[in-house]
Amino acid sequence: MVSLRSAGPLSAGGSLAMHVAGAESNVAVGVARLGHTVTWAGAVGADPHGEFILRQLRSEGIGTQCRVDPSRSTGVMFLEQRTADVTRAFYYRAGSAGSTVSRDDVDSALAAGPRVLHLTGITPALSPEARKAFEYAAECAAADGVLVSLDVNYRSRLWTRDEARAVLGPIARHADILIASDDELDLVASAALSGSDSLGYDDAETALAASLLEQGVGEVVVKRGSAGAGVHTASGRFEAPAVAVTSIDTVGAGDAFTAGYLSALLDGEDVAGRLQRGAVMGAFAVSTAGDWEGLPSRAELAMLGATASGTTQR
Repeated sequence: MVSLRSAGPLSAGGSLAMHVAGAESNVAVGVARLGHTVTWAGAVGADPHGEFILRQLRSEGIGTQCRVDPSRSTGVMFLEQRTADVTRAFYYRAGSAGSTVSRDDVDSALAAGPRVLHLTGITPALSPEARKAFEYAAECAAADGVLVSLDVNYRSRLWTRDEARAVLGPIARHADILIASDDELDLVASAALSGSDSLGYDDAETALAASLLEQGVGEVVVKRGSAGAGVHTASGRFEAPAVAVTSIDTVGAGDAFTAGYLSALLDGEDVAGRLQRGAVMGAFAVSTAGDWEGLPSRAELAMLGATASGTTQR
């Protein structure tokens, strides 16, 4: 979809800037900038917005396994910077080209034999057809030995938590890597948390992660924003702090983290190395404007942490 960004309240009018948006495209750009071969699969309308999306993705070196639908428009999101600390999103995706993604689109994307398939919980919220394609993609990839990465990415403006839980819970068992914010684990895991009201946060997270590991998930990655991130595996729990930077724009930070984590996975890094690269990518995202525009190349990864705040490199 395209994102039309406002620097102030939408109700007050003013200029809007157009950007390519969407969790999957954010991750695709991040992974591609780190030197990996990436293909984005989906559908756009036969309109200027769709042309803009394809042009931008291709300019980043991303392959596009994309169907252009002449009968539907490309999805749109308005993003409002309401205050310095509050950003609001308004989605106009019902009936869009992207909501018609189908099993045929999935077959075309998987035909190339990828090493990793990355999915998000946003796709199944768009329409019943998109939900079926999402479920089919996870099942086919898992059956073919493709590593499945699933980011919950719950969006309350698209569906309720109960609706998300009913769809994402059964699919989670196909995920080799399950990625969630700390408030999303309960949408994909079921655990008997007797007396959970008296348990600390870490205990509840551990119980939910253990439930997912028992279902067959290989790694449960928990994103906590400025509090860092953690990974639960059968061999133990790993933690990494966030990289300290000046925050400018937090939109897309979680996707940047995911891109870094998957990039390090493709490079053969261990869990600690994946967490570290994810944290660096997330720091680039929050300290630059835009969903993905400020994400680094591989050569730029060392910029954060190697220099003091405010440093000018000459």
